[in-house]
Amino acid sequence: MKLLCDEMLQGLGRWLRTAGYDTAIAAAGAADQTLLSLAADQRRILLTCDRALAEAAPGAVRALVLATERLDPAAQEVRERLGVDWLHRPLIRCLRCNTKLRPAAGRELAGLPEETRQGAGPFTACPSCCRIYWPGSHVRRMRARLERWQAG
Repeated sequence: MKLLCDEMLQGLGRWLRTAGYDTAIAAAGAADQTLLSLAADQRRILLTCDRALAEAAPGAVRALVLATERLDPAAQEVRERLGVDWLHRPLIRCLRCNTKLRPAAGRELAGLPEETRQGAGPFTACPSCCRIYWPGSHVRRMRARLERWQAG
């Protein structure tokens, strides 16, 4: 499932990436027609709170109007209406770039604090923006939130 979140749903889009979904996020101020073209060209489901935008979608675009942009209820709504599995493949995509992560290499690891490098790993990196990911406390908190959303 490939998704596209409009500007109002940026936070939800990052969490969908966290769960492992290929999720594009609209650039700030992107025109409606740009979003609709992107959704059609890349065969993405458009997630929005803007009913007018969804109604303007051509037949080739599936648009889902969410009741709210608030994160917890929106997460529940996409789980129920789209069958989003919040534990799909956690932390395989960069939260910034949406690029699939790869194992981190020597130089990348060398830039991390010693205490972090001595952790259990896995250590992954984004080949696009070079951001490094490792299972620290932030990852545990993120995973707990995904588990809570999955449980409903």
